[in-house]
Amino acid sequence: MITLVPMDEATFQSFLKQSTSDYAEEKVKAGTWAADTALTQAREEMNRYLPQGLHTEGAYFYSVVEQATGTQAGYLWINVTEKRGVREAFIYDIYIFEPFQGRGYGKQTLLLLDEEARKLKVAKIGLHVFGHNERAFGLYKKMGFQVTDITMSKTL
Repeated sequence: MITLVPMDEATFQSFLKQSTSDYAEEKVKAGTWAADTALTQAREEMNRYLPQGLHTEGAYFYSVVEQATGTQAGYLWINVTEKRGVREAFIYDIYIFEPFQGRGYGKQTLLLLDEEARKLKVAKIGLHVFGHNERAFGLYKKMGFQVTDITMSKTL
């Protein structure tokens, strides 16, 4: 069993470093960015999305914590905005650390997110998944997310 715990500054700094690195790596895998500039581009994107870091308005950061051990098993970052009079959350990052994968923590995290989103008066949750991340895509479909947009490419 897990719980979502709001991040403190130290945990946020660790998250930010890992999330930035992972984002750069995913963009390279997707063929969107060149490997030699990806980390710089990822840092620029993070600065744009999180101008006040942990205290950026509308941004919510959670540690995914095992209840039995108190150990951090992953993290979750969402932003909440209002569009056309509807409060929407967008999952910017969700990650279960490798030693904790395969235990259903991703599914539990998404269920707990539903509860948090309701508390925040959110009516809709969106996300982006890289095409090569079939495991995450399968989980999102299983958890009720529907495809709303598809971008495709072909390498010649």
